[in-house]
Amino acid sequence: MKTTLKRGVGRGHGFNGNGGATVPPAPVSPVVLYRQPPPAHGGRARLALRIVGWAGFVLAMCVAGVAGGSYLYLHESVAAVAPRSEGVRAAAKTLDVPLPGQPANALVIGYDKRADEAEGTPSRSDTVMLVRADPGAKTISLFSFPRDLSVEIRCPGEGTYVAKLNAAYSACGEQGALETVKALTDVPVNYLITVNFRGFRQLVDRLGGVWMDVDRRYFNDRGGPGGYAKINLQPGYQLLTGYRALDYVRFRHTDSDLFRNARQQQFVRAFKEQIESSFTPLTLPKVIKVITNNVEVGQGGGKDVDARTVLSYALLAYSLPSGHVFQTRLDGVEGSADLSVSSENMRRAVDEFTHPDVEAPRKATAVALGEKVKTPVLRPGQTTVAVLNGNGVSGSASTANYLLSQRGYQAVLPPNGIPANAPTFDFFRSVVFYDPSVSGALPAARKMAALFGSADVKRVPPEIKTLSNGAMLVTVVGQTFHGRLAAAPTDQTPDRQKADVVSGASAAYDEVKALKDRVPFPLMVPTVIERSSWIDRERPSRLYWIDEDEKHKAVRLTYKLGGTNEYWGIQQTSWLDAPVLEGRNFTRTLAGRRYELYYNGPRLHMVVLRANDASYWVVNTLLDRLSNETMIAIAKGLRPLAAVKR
Repeated sequence: MKTTLKRGVGRGHGFNGNGGATVPPAPVSPVVLYRQPPPAHGGRARLALRIVGWAGFVLAMCVAGVAGGSYLYLHESVAAVAPRSEGVRAAAKTLDVPLPGQPANALVIGYDKRADEAEGTPSRSDTVMLVRADPGAKTISLFSFPRDLSVEIRCPGEGTYVAKLNAAYSACGEQGALETVKALTDVPVNYLITVNFRGFRQLVDRLGGVWMDVDRRYFNDRGGPGGYAKINLQPGYQLLTGYRALDYVRFRHTDSDLFRNARQQQFVRAFKEQIESSFTPLTLPKVIKVITNNVEVGQGGGKDVDARTVLSYALLAYSLPSGHVFQTRLDGVEGSADLSVSSENMRRAVDEFTHPDVEAPRKATAVALGEKVKTPVLRPGQTTVAVLNGNGVSGSASTANYLLSQRGYQAVLPPNGIPANAPTFDFFRSVVFYDPSVSGALPAARKMAALFGSADVKRVPPEIKTLSNGAMLVTVVGQTFHGRLAAAPTDQTPDRQKADVVSGASAAYDEVKALKDRVPFPLMVPTVIERSSWIDRERPSRLYWIDEDEKHKAVRLTYKLGGTNEYWGIQQTSWLDAPVLEGRNFTRTLAGRRYELYYNGPRLHMVVLRANDASYWVVNTLLDRLSNETMIAIAKGLRPLAAVKR
């Protein structure tokens, strides 16, 4: 199956020679001890450190992250990650120039060279990931690629050939990896970040480890040349040090690259939570040393990344609403050793990556609970808009007007035949003005602003309102408008499904009963489970201390899906403020109990019940195979051991 997308699909066109509008493109159980991370200190200092830490998360996924915590450190760190190697410098020359206020894409390449390999053996790219920061939609998107995906490799100065994706880096270096990914996705890339996995390990250790939810037992004691890396992890929420975290995100011994990609994206989210909860000034110098020794960042336009750019992404990331980090998954991947995917599935994934549906969790919750799906935003056909030229470029207002009409919006011309010009031509960013007295005008304005990428949303002032001719919205196109609109987000609302569950109290009853006197809180029994599942035979339950001070005990029940190598779990713990619990999307009261819902896009990844001074989590599989309705049914079926009869 072909994986390379048709070049040019989805690309916008600018203006014709006379500045007029052009036709737009087509739409495209031993006890194990762990240490709890130290608490963060200092109000303002902590805020500044979190902001700067988030900046690097956007730019370098999870290693170039904490690039400074003060003005001096920030500038020193940013200068130190400028391209040093010949390969990164060459590749940077082909990057697209990032535009102020516009979405920006970074290609992150995580590479490693094993100690037992011969001299001159090229490094491998174990991680190839696109990261997108969209200031208009206030979103960050992650898109990981299976390294065994068969693609057209594009080496500079050579012909194309089909091979696994990781061959692009090992055979052709950074420029080959960059050109291969650009051809595969047709996504412009503004930044190139290379990360040495040695730095990955060191940075995790400098931060005191990263809290991760490990879905099952991972064990392999047979390493060496030609074999898989050794690993020894128990299931459950726990603190992973550098080597253990790297073992986890690189593992693929008994599953595939799809699961490895999911683990890598899971790590990114966990790393973000760790920065917010435990990064302190004392760790700063050590972190900077790790970054400068192991990270390079190239930027489109030939200039090195500066401190202002880092801070702009930091502020975006810090201000993200809950649930606005999206993980894109590539569906329809076929094969085992050599993977393939259709161009249509790749296109869908690219559309999801570039235009995530920020309303997906809300709509998915309504569908799963049988609530009426509210549509507070007016449809384009219900929205009137007057478009004004605010940049002085001839034809820009008429082009925007035409593009909006193609999306179904009702265009309104200025009154009395006057030109469609704003009072001035000094608008840098486009602005969508709304009348607060008109019902539905504000959400309609926000929806339209997303089409312009970097548009602001403001109340309409008198001098603009006089030009509206009664339109609900007035859009003034600024210098950031380049003759095209962003694609509308793909509606990812899932269809309602019947919960696929059966009675299952007997699966874990004995495990829970054996542990009930060893924890200081009441244990719950899952009385309903996913239909094909049963308690895992290798590691059905686990009792452990999460911290070495013995403040928080935890019990993990692990279930395996029938006919697959996927696992879901029930976590029970007295730790009520674990970092992972900070990112809930919604809360709902069902049958008198309050549940917290945590989403990956439209997929419900975790449901948490708090009771008896403890928290009880239902955790989906790595690929979120359990439907939203099934997850909720399992959570509703949690019952105290004393109330359950086997």
